[in-house]
Amino acid sequence: MSGKRTNPSQPAQQERTFLRFALGQRWEHAVLLLSGLVLLLTGLPQKYREFSLSQDLLSTPEQVNFIRQVHHIAAIILALEVIYHIGRIILLMVRRKLPGDLLPVWQDVRDAGQMLQYLLFLRKDKPKFGRYNFEQKVTYWFIFFGLAIMGLSGFIIWFPVGFTQFLPGGVVPAAKLAHSTESVVMAIFIIIWHVYHVHIERMNLSMFTGRVSEDEMREFHAKEYDRLTGQTSSSAQAGEKK
Repeated sequence: MSGKRTNPSQPAQQERTFLRFALGQRWEHAVLLLSGLVLLLTGLPQKYREFSLSQDLLSTPEQVNFIRQVHHIAAIILALEVIYHIGRIILLMVRRKLPGDLLPVWQDVRDAGQMLQYLLFLRKDKPKFGRYNFEQKVTYWFIFFGLAIMGLSGFIIWFPVGFTQFLPGGVVPAAKLAHSTESVVMAIFIIIWHVYHVHIERMNLSMFTGRVSEDEMREFHAKEYDRLTGQTSSSAQAGEKK
């Protein structure tokens, strides 16, 4: 926490922060980010071989083999991260400690409609959100199912002989198309949607620091702030006065 001092004679006031992500969640995010970046940088040259940069990187059989090996290692790391994530979810479900914050609910549809009205100047106030808003839920589930598609198709490409023993041969080119297309779609989605909404729009670094300020909680997670503090956020109070 950082201190704020308005007068040198007064003691520093500590800025109140809230825990947003635990250490394990931050490590998962880091592994996902780094392995995904490596997969993207080693996969795009193989997809777009006609580009001069790709031809330089893949100019010899040795370089092609090296790029593929790095790609496979990153894929294994990402697969282990996904297995760990799913295993942790199952463990929490067994212990009945799994929070439902990321599950889609009908309120998310209403929030999306209200946000659209706000963006079209048909509504004065943004909707109040809990721990995760509808945009963050869309990001989570899009990446979740996207990784499932990329993982399955990637292993089919990696072991084509084994899969074609019980699947038709056309599954291999279909897997190549699904794998490369989904990777490009996911990269565009993350860069345009996720990075903008999280890091550019308001410079949210909570996935790296683990904490958010009280002002951020009030503004972007008002319902969660009310739940944690038992208070009514300033945005809610302003809405009640209107």
